[in-house]
Amino acid sequence: MPHQITIKPSGHVFFAQPGETVLQAALREGYSLPYGCRNGACGTCKGKIIQGKVDFGSHNESTLTEIEKQAGMALFCCAVPLSELVIECREIGAIKDIKIKTLPCRVQKLERVAPDVMVISLKLPANERLQFLAGQYIDILMKDGKRRSYSLANAPHDDELLQLHVRNYSGGAFAEHVFTRMKEKDILRFEGPLGTFFLREDSDKPIIFVASGTGFAPVKSILEHVFHGRNLHGYRQMVLYWGNRTSADLYMAELAGSWQQEHDNFTFIPVLSESPPADNWSGRAGLVHQAVLQDFDDLSGYQVYACGTPAMVEAAHRDFTRLRGLPEDEFFSDAFTTSASQPKP
Repeated sequence: MPHQITIKPSGHVFFAQPGETVLQAALREGYSLPYGCRNGACGTCKGKIIQGKVDFGSHNESTLTEIEKQAGMALFCCAVPLSELVIECREIGAIKDIKIKTLPCRVQKLERVAPDVMVISLKLPANERLQFLAGQYIDILMKDGKRRSYSLANAPHDDELLQLHVRNYSGGAFAEHVFTRMKEKDILRFEGPLGTFFLREDSDKPIIFVASGTGFAPVKSILEHVFHGRNLHGYRQMVLYWGNRTSADLYMAELAGSWQQEHDNFTFIPVLSESPPADNWSGRAGLVHQAVLQDFDDLSGYQVYACGTPAMVEAAHRDFTRLRGLPEDEFFSDAFTTSASQPKP
């Protein structure tokens, strides 16, 4: 039988069908809860069970610990109601009117921009457009029934082609296909837009973007959206820290550098962790989130948007909130998880 779920503090009520997770039920009934990976790896959907019982489901133990479970916390993308529930979490209004679609698309262009990064441009059918918020992602639907999630790197106003940044990594079935067999004019299917990693436009706080690797993709979408309609966003100060291993991995450094030249409220800081002597790198070195710690003694008045590897996102959240006073509700993230069931490289 269905279980009633009440969201606090809004008081919204919806029903979960047998076997449905809290997140699946909420999205089906039009309530937008924060989420990212949808497989228990990133922690974006974590909230509190005030009343009732759930099956916590399969998830990364480090993302939801036993101590957190005992304190009533759950990952709503995994938690299946076993009774009526009262939950506490933030709701997100900006995405409630955006329809999630399943669409075909054609590979319009393949551009290898780094040794292990491919930029894919996808064209929708002539009568279709995808409405999305800058920073959201889509799921590529593979023939074996699996999904691969990739952030949209183009801004919503520039939607003639959808742009994905795909990193080649060991064990990545779709990534391997992209780098070895995919060709222009191939047909793909996807579902989207998905995710709650997007700019909170109701704030005037300065913004720190922290990206690692292809975590640059959704940040690119957000920044191009801001620069396009900056009369809507004012002149919020923004800085992007982009971490990679070597200079060859900074596959769109010239673009980010041009933003800095064109917009006096934007700063670009590339950070390399394993730069070889041949790079002759004279810029920032080390871990990208540590560069932020070096530059900011107090983050209490900032918003942070972090995207990339789970290790980077987790370290940034931990250190920014504990060591620099960043409010919990001003940290927004999208961790590119690579679980066996649903990688997001």
